[in-house]
Amino acid sequence: MQSLRYFEFGQSRHLLLLIARIAIVLLFIIFGYPKMLGFSGTVQYMASSGAPLPTLSAIIAIIMEVPAAILIVLGFFTRPLAVIFIFYTLGTAVIGHHYWDMSGDAVVPNMINFYKNVSIAGAFILLAITGPGAISLDRR
Repeated sequence: MQSLRYFEFGQSRHLLLLIARIAIVLLFIIFGYPKMLGFSGTVQYMASSGAPLPTLSAIIAIIMEVPAAILIVLGFFTRPLAVIFIFYTLGTAVIGHHYWDMSGDAVVPNMINFYKNVSIAGAFILLAITGPGAISLDRR
């Protein structure tokens, strides 16, 4: 019996990697764009949520969630950006969704969002390992 080391999707693999890249960062773009348009409100939110250095935190959030996410979609500097996104996503989980310090109705939604971020970080680990696929600027 021959062992199968991995399952190959053939040519559709590259299209699936593009779809995966879009799916992984779609949430960042959807929520990052309003942060960019309402920068002062974003800084106020960062301050109220206990983020360190609220203005710098807002700038980092906007850079990661809009231009860096778009670069992931385009497949440009994919692997290094995926590694940065791992740390960014885990950092936002700890800073923004610290459910262990909460009580009442805030616990469950923040626990869900914390583990959502952990799952997204796992997707970025996979992206860092696999790379962007052929439908990307990295491969051109």
